[in-house]
Amino acid sequence: MTARKRTSSAVTNPENPPPATKEHKPTVASGEDFRLAPPKLGVIFVISSLLCSLYLYLLCFHYNVDDELKRPILINAGLSLVGFFVTLKLIPVAARYVLRRNMFGFDINKRGTPQGEVKVPESLGIVVGIVFLIVAIIFQFFNFTEDSLWLVEYNAALASICFMILLGFVDDVLDVPWRVKLLLPSFATLPLLMAYAGHTTIVIPKPLVSYVGLKILDLGRIYKLYMALLAVFCTNSINIHAGLNGLEIGQTVVIAAAILIHNVMQIGASVDSELRQAHAFSIYLTQPLMATSLAMLAFNWYPSAVFVGDTYTVFAGMTMAVVGILGHFSETLLIFFLPQVLNFLLSLPQLAGIVKCPRHRLPKFDPATGLLTGTKDGTLVNVYLRIFGRKSEKSLCIHLLVFQALACAFCFLLRHFLAGWYK
Repeated sequence: MTARKRTSSAVTNPENPPPATKEHKPTVASGEDFRLAPPKLGVIFVISSLLCSLYLYLLCFHYNVDDELKRPILINAGLSLVGFFVTLKLIPVAARYVLRRNMFGFDINKRGTPQGEVKVPESLGIVVGIVFLIVAIIFQFFNFTEDSLWLVEYNAALASICFMILLGFVDDVLDVPWRVKLLLPSFATLPLLMAYAGHTTIVIPKPLVSYVGLKILDLGRIYKLYMALLAVFCTNSINIHAGLNGLEIGQTVVIAAAILIHNVMQIGASVDSELRQAHAFSIYLTQPLMATSLAMLAFNWYPSAVFVGDTYTVFAGMTMAVVGILGHFSETLLIFFLPQVLNFLLSLPQLAGIVKCPRHRLPKFDPATGLLTGTKDGTLVNVYLRIFGRKSEKSLCIHLLVFQALACAFCFLLRHFLAGWYK
């Protein structure tokens, strides 16, 4: 959920149109007259350099990755780079089309300022999703054969992601109630669950082996239920940890960078060919996600020229859930999602109806100072402001993204210290 307020024209009764007033006269006559602010490529260069440099170093220099794996990973990276530029070109075009359909919003965190009166195109996450799918489908030509063991699960993963993009766009258009929204990912995971042919076992932590009496436990169908619940959590957790320009995409690219680093580390350290293929499979989907997301971030970084909509947040969450499940590192993924877990726990009283939940659980904006003040709503954004004081929207977003990066770094440290003792 972005910091936006949808135009009321989307729900106007055509038989009883509201009287025209000067205050609500569109500032943009048509999509043809609209000019999108240029992408903030300097910001994207800095962010991508910080997030991708370690991954590329580990892949190309630190680990001796077999050419059989490195070649498709580099081909996938090249296609992802093409996807980055295609997304950059398509976003301004798509922005004009959504404005023609009155799909725009106003930035609530700038209310009372001239920027708060600007119509911002929304639901542009559909562009990222479409380009991602095209890149992922074209990549099959370079890596998979008709008898490939991974092809079925790869296509099932794309089907689940595509299903989630569709449901997310439906949500943006129809404004689905959040209680229904919670269930949507469970339907989107059906292709993946039906096609999943991997193991359904878990390794019991060594300190618990003496109590359980087993080293490996087969969960059977319960494991698939766990997969569905993980997808529901990841998809909705990105959606509710939002409300600032750049926060939804920012947290996605930080987690995606951590996933890439984790995968290449596991490929470099493992001698199990099946495990290496699973982590390479995860890279094949994460690189296009990161590239297309960075292109969208160029337009969504503060001050945002477009809104990504729920289409992007549910697409990004589902994609990361899929790579975690099929890459067999769901526990690690949940630690990468530590800020999202914390935000969910803080939000639980309002989501459960114990505490009144407003439509927009956003900080209070002061037009005089341009600073945000935390409210009593249970979100990580508001709690952070209550603890550390008022901040500008851009500064707050940077702080939260740094916190996301620290959570990912904590995960790597935790895995390092627990290696050999925990499992």
